[in-house]
Amino acid sequence: MSESFPQGATIVAIATAIVPQQGSIGIVRLSGGSAVAIAKTLFHAPGRQQWESHRILYGCIRHPQTQAVVDEALLLLMMAPRSYTREDVVEFHCHGGIIPVQLVLQLCLAAGARLAQPGEFTLRAFLNGRLDLTQAESIAELVGARSPAAARAAVAGLQGKLAHPIRSLRARCIDILAEIEARIDFEEDLPPLDEGLIKSQLEEINAEISAILATADQGELLRSGLKVAIVGRPNVGKSSLLNAWSRCDRAIVTDLPGTTRDVVESQLVVKGIPVQVLDTAGIRHTADRVETIGIERSLQAAKAADLVLLTIDASSGWTSEDQEIYQQVQQRPLILVLNKSDLVPTLPLIPPVAGSLGSPLPVVATAATHNQGIEDLETAILAAVNSGDLQAADLELAINQRQAAQLIRAKTSIELVLGTIADANPLDFWTIDLRDAIGALGEITGEEVTESILDRIFSRFCIGK
Repeated sequence: MSESFPQGATIVAIATAIVPQQGSIGIVRLSGGSAVAIAKTLFHAPGRQQWESHRILYGCIRHPQTQAVVDEALLLLMMAPRSYTREDVVEFHCHGGIIPVQLVLQLCLAAGARLAQPGEFTLRAFLNGRLDLTQAESIAELVGARSPAAARAAVAGLQGKLAHPIRSLRARCIDILAEIEARIDFEEDLPPLDEGLIKSQLEEINAEISAILATADQGELLRSGLKVAIVGRPNVGKSSLLNAWSRCDRAIVTDLPGTTRDVVESQLVVKGIPVQVLDTAGIRHTADRVETIGIERSLQAAKAADLVLLTIDASSGWTSEDQEIYQQVQQRPLILVLNKSDLVPTLPLIPPVAGSLGSPLPVVATAATHNQGIEDLETAILAAVNSGDLQAADLELAINQRQAAQLIRAKTSIELVLGTIADANPLDFWTIDLRDAIGALGEITGEEVTESILDRIFSRFCIGK
């Protein structure tokens, strides 16, 4: 292993999020050959409690020199190999908050443990065969899940629903490679290679890879979420729309133009998809320097958003200012929101404006101050998501960017093999790209992986996981 993750030592870390004066339980986790010995120097269990695997002991943590009580706690023992890392693992369950767990952590370090690096517990689980690489990545995705759908996709990965098909594809490629190499080495002793069968098998593998690759966009959507910017001229009800949608007063709402001076953000979940909603400053010509900066940030947010809600005042209709804003954001996917629709008997006529793909803009009528039209707005957003070939339905699996890159590499290599077969090149040529496809699939599960890849993956984990 690289210097980033030196092995062999017993490692320790705080394994729970610590909030000042708010945590009820704080966990300090040890893993390694000295974990139990360190625990025995610090933890005193009264009575005849047995120090056995998968038992919970009650007692107190004492300073080994002064014997001063540091905390009253529970101790969990998980002996190798029946533990998360397949090493001896000990957990101190202390009172929450900053001070107790920090004191216990310092005692563990003084007793000979080393502070764990980000992801080092899960890295050891991978290196010791407890998890494959897709399962390890799924753990990080589960911890960071921003919606129930993202959590379900992560759990599916943790259960091996990605690893199983990838391993199957790789095994079939290895079988094909073995058939080809056997003909190269023992051509005179074996019947001729069935090129049609090999081609059919490779095409089938390629199709299955394509099916898995089709989940990449959905996976990215579940993990990163959808960034939606609400833009429009002042006083069209953008802040009211944000407040009605998020069901809280995130933005200040007044009758004065230019109230919102900066981008206000709210995090929502729409049908399982995380949505980051940005309420932007009203866009208009102004001499106010502060408001001008807010307007510039609004346009930057709109240009960086996945979807723009161009909001107009239904009681005023489409104005020249609306047309000017539309021209600045028309390259982004758009939904036209006719807010304050409760103030007019009929909705105003909108000129024939088109979206980024040339199709007519979807239009949604809302009355934000009365919480009306929000469900229609969410339906329109989901329709926009689906029209971009990002399916909003639940998935059995959803690959991440690293996995997608390796699948693309495998698919490209198999297509090169098929081209080599079509060109009637020698069998030796077939094996070159087939080996690369096998290597790419192996990198997904970790059967073939470099130290730099492991460093990159596990350094993104939180400390203690």
